[in-house]
Amino acid sequence: MTPSPLRTLQIGKGWFPEDTGGLDRYYYELLDALPAAEVQTAGLVTGSCQVAAESAGRVRAFAPTRAPLATRWRGVRRSARASLRDSQVDVVAAHFALYAAPCLDLLRAAPLVVHFQGPWAAESRVEGAGTIAVEIKARIERAVYQRAQRCITLSQAFATLLAERYGVAPDRIVTVPGGINAARWASGLSRRDARDVLGWPQDRPIVLAVRRLARRMGLDQLVAAIPLLCRAVPDVLVHLAGRGSLAADLERRRHDSGLERHLRLVGYLPDELLPIAYRAADLTVVPSVALEGFGLVVAESLASGTPALVSDVGGLPEVVGGIAPQCVVPDASAASWALALADALLGRLQIPPPAALAAHVRATFDWSVVAPRITAIYREAAA
Repeated sequence: MTPSPLRTLQIGKGWFPEDTGGLDRYYYELLDALPAAEVQTAGLVTGSCQVAAESAGRVRAFAPTRAPLATRWRGVRRSARASLRDSQVDVVAAHFALYAAPCLDLLRAAPLVVHFQGPWAAESRVEGAGTIAVEIKARIERAVYQRAQRCITLSQAFATLLAERYGVAPDRIVTVPGGINAARWASGLSRRDARDVLGWPQDRPIVLAVRRLARRMGLDQLVAAIPLLCRAVPDVLVHLAGRGSLAADLERRRHDSGLERHLRLVGYLPDELLPIAYRAADLTVVPSVALEGFGLVVAESLASGTPALVSDVGGLPEVVGGIAPQCVVPDASAASWALALADALLGRLQIPPPAALAAHVRATFDWSVVAPRITAIYREAAA
């Protein structure tokens, strides 16, 4: 007997076409995947007046993204109260503690499930936030996470962090890997054709890093590895795709180190070009040094058929562990990255063929697999 659809209120952060972070993409795609798993969704995010139109009314913006915090808090509280009053909600799912916190006292009837994608306070500390700001964020997080009936983490590494750092009981934590639409990343192009589309050179090995240009992403060590890598692979070209606070510093290092021929900062890649960029690269790299809960870019790259080298940080080893554990680089030093990249580009590292990489993603990380697991957690919390 088919269970009746579960009705959920999903409190997010931003609307993905307008805010392009990993959390926003996850939220956007999850809400698109849940109806097939018998879950009805109503969403609240920051954003423009286009949010309701683009989501056919399923998601509404409670405040502009850059509105003062007090305005955003009043907006999310007002919108959550209206949603809980006007419709039956079986589960409230929170994706960002900052916007769940003002609504906690409203959740008397509906259970709360938290999607934990990373320690917001700790990430702020790594990026240079002040002590007081970090402590306030940590207290907001702790209040939300400890209130939840269930917390969903994207990796076992972050399940451990959630229990140890925030005091959440382990029996309330469930690990479900990140989801992607695997078919979207299978461009169907050959590497040569993908490079033609992007105007990338055909005669050079290309390494691609799709990253926010921020401290914890490990880009300093990647840049430091390039001169060492050039000794083994003289024609290598590294593309850094993304934007962030380190852009000017990385461009300066590129010039000062004489790496103009081997390193390019290609800026933000539009969403429609990302599958082509993954396919065009010989290899992708995720050199994060801290607080990487999963790494959607790794699953996306594998789905395109392009292998990914990852650091031994957070949930990254869990993404490649089921198909290519040899792609984990245990040492974050520039020398280790140079050696690992050279081994991969020169064929000294045995990596499964593209079809096997893509098949692993379809079987493990596709939303058709992930969404039903999340639905089961929602139903358990609602029960």
